[in-house]
Amino acid sequence: MNNECIFCKIVHGDIPSYKVYEDENFTAFLDIRPWSPGHTLVIPKEHHTWVWDVPQSDKYFALARRIALSQRAAFGTDFVIAKIFGEEVPHAHIQVYPNEGTKGDKMAFEENAAKIRNALDSINATV
Repeated sequence: MNNECIFCKIVHGDIPSYKVYEDENFTAFLDIRPWSPGHTLVIPKEHHTWVWDVPQSDKYFALARRIALSQRAAFGTDFVIAKIFGEEVPHAHIQVYPNEGTKGDKMAFEENAAKIRNALDSINATV
């Protein structure tokens, strides 16, 4: 854990978040400054500055895909975007979010997280 990293603090429960997925290696939670409803950050629990340094990258990218498929189902859109940045928070993260024109309240965090979690359960059964 990097004590200065906001994402590490989220992983360890020091900062609250709206989680949509969590396992022993990864977590996914809603961005608090969403570009659209359901804007999700997919991160490794272990601190890595760059996505390219994350062990088990196949599982990491598979999770980002599952989140995207869940967002498509949850928000009724085919247009889901994924972006990889690293400048703002130096902890590996993949941003996955429906098109900015997607209908819904992007600030309805509890509702949007629940929609993604529910869709993720059905995606898990088919992927």
